[in-house]
Amino acid sequence: MVAPGPIIPPKESVYLEGPKPRTFEFLFAVRVFREFIKGFRTLHFVGPCITVFGSARFKEDHPYYALARECGKQIAALGFTTMTGGGPGVMEAANRGAIEAGGYSVGCNIRLPFEQHANPYMDKCITFDHFFVRKTLLIKYSYAFIIMPGGVGTMDEFFETLTLVQTGTLTQFPIVLIGKAYYQPLVDYMRLMVEEKTMGEHDLDLVLLTDDISEAMEHIRKYITSNYKIKPRKKLWWLFERK
Repeated sequence: MVAPGPIIPPKESVYLEGPKPRTFEFLFAVRVFREFIKGFRTLHFVGPCITVFGSARFKEDHPYYALARECGKQIAALGFTTMTGGGPGVMEAANRGAIEAGGYSVGCNIRLPFEQHANPYMDKCITFDHFFVRKTLLIKYSYAFIIMPGGVGTMDEFFETLTLVQTGTLTQFPIVLIGKAYYQPLVDYMRLMVEEKTMGEHDLDLVLLTDDISEAMEHIRKYITSNYKIKPRKKLWWLFERK
């Protein structure tokens, strides 16, 4: 009788070994710190941004690709920088739309063994090794968040952003879900969570569900212009920040 195989690939079993040697943990912390500093220095002057999340799997002929491309164009028309995860699919489309409209386009890419590669429609791109560092930077510089249809990664980004708003960790910037047919079941389930009191009754107030990019942009524009002042950042020569 053949013994059953491992539940998880052997390569992943290292995560079940518990604490690593102190030297390893210290060097890991140093690598994370360096990644954060590199991200801060790269992105400090690119804003203000609007971040577009979404699947890497949609091709150029997909309707969601076209919607994301239009998002990038209208973000540029608002005078904001389009920020994405820097990869293909929805991310590429949003970056592409921004470039085509004469706007500024940036990305926070992630190193993966498959699927993810940096798209060519970015004025500035930084590639990360750690998802949690990347997500922090995707949120840090943005005044609004557009969630296009996507998979597990997009859901993770959406719910982390919503959790930060819900807990007051992040200022209450607007969140827009694009794709009624795609996201209506999720919104319905979240309303059930409100009914069950596992979410606050006002947690969804800043979440707009729409198929209309113009409606999404107007929702974002009204909220930002009436609630926030965008302050220019001054470059410091002694930090080797270029003019």
